[in-house]
Amino acid sequence: MTQSADRKPEVFTDDERAGFRADIAAMRRPGAYEPGRWSVSPLNRDRDVVGAVPATIALRDVTMRSLESLPGVVTTAEAKRSFLRALVASGIPEIVVANVRNRPVEEARRDVAEIRGLNPNCRITCPMVFRTPDLEAAAAAGFDAVQIWLPPWGPASTMYEPHLFAATWNGQDWRTLGQPTDRAGYLRRALDLITTAKDLGLAVTVPMLMVSYLDDARHIESVEALAKAGADEIALFDGPGAMTPEAMAELVRRTRALAPDARIGLHPHNTFGLAVAVAVAAARAGADVVEVSVNGYCGGPGNADLATTVAAFEAAYGVSTGIDPGTLTHLSRAAEEMTGYRRAYNQPVTGEKVYNWGGMDFMTQEFDVDTLLHNCISPEWVGAALRIPLTEMSGPFTSWDKLMELGFTPTHDGVDAFRARAQESMARRGRLLTDDELAAVARECGL
Repeated sequence: MTQSADRKPEVFTDDERAGFRADIAAMRRPGAYEPGRWSVSPLNRDRDVVGAVPATIALRDVTMRSLESLPGVVTTAEAKRSFLRALVASGIPEIVVANVRNRPVEEARRDVAEIRGLNPNCRITCPMVFRTPDLEAAAAAGFDAVQIWLPPWGPASTMYEPHLFAATWNGQDWRTLGQPTDRAGYLRRALDLITTAKDLGLAVTVPMLMVSYLDDARHIESVEALAKAGADEIALFDGPGAMTPEAMAELVRRTRALAPDARIGLHPHNTFGLAVAVAVAAARAGADVVEVSVNGYCGGPGNADLATTVAAFEAAYGVSTGIDPGTLTHLSRAAEEMTGYRRAYNQPVTGEKVYNWGGMDFMTQEFDVDTLLHNCISPEWVGAALRIPLTEMSGPFTSWDKLMELGFTPTHDGVDAFRARAQESMARRGRLLTDDELAAVARECGL
């Protein structure tokens, strides 16, 4: 085949590329393949392989509450409001905001009004309720629901009562405050708070904290009592991230059997990189709602990442979340700006370079055939864009495309000169070149 010096050589003809596409299409199945969105294994959608999965799953975002345990974050009220608006715009059906205990009711009321003004159907939850004044403040602020936390132990649970620290600092003996000191006391307090919350018109979630410590007897006693008291949801909180997908699924099944009329929620942590897998396993076992956070932000190893969880449910398993995937990348960037915490370059779904496979020609030129080959989800589906870098391994075809992207008119000899000079500059600097630096190299080569 004769090649022109001012046109990119064609390795394959149009007919050959069409044949490649037909060959690839023959291996795909509807659902597992959604043009412009994803292309995953048909086995993911085979119920004989993966078992039953729900048609939908509710996600509850806890990023605003997680800021309190994210180390080293100081941000402004306006930055939080801006992020909150972006979060609501994603279509998230439930949001947990900062608790009312450490801030004025008016400030909490503003958060509630902001969310409700953007999405009246978004369920707004107040976390970390320990005492009746917390409930009264939540009701006054206009929350829809509260989370009445129930620790797993007896006397050791006292370590996790924040008001005891404040009382001690102010010279009080917390032992005079009617504080529970055994398991029966903590459970009784939770039941009393459920009743009060219902009287105040609040829906109730009871997070059972650190569920990896619960033995069978304590689990059964607690769930039966909470269900009888009218808890709308019983949530399995795994703060240490100590439960595998199989373990959490089993705990969901047991909880569902004991409380058939309550929602079952969970709050997984990512200690072993399994938070999303735990969420999927729990949903398959009958969980109704999964708590997530943007970029997985929280203390320690963090929560299940919102974007990754959405992509796993929607693309891999075909489970609807109701989230607009096109907002996920913007939301991830907004969270970075608010917190100052950067994601890994290859963070699943929203990482800056997660869709880049380097610059080798046989990898980059596959996009002329199909964009969903090495990338099983489309960057555009999640609001991102594919940008192919020029690396030391980039071949002439990738270099030609980069020059076109930068506004130059490549030639065969010009590309060879450009590649050689760019590679020398990268080796000397010990890094990739910016687009401006690549443009300067191109000009040096007379392009």
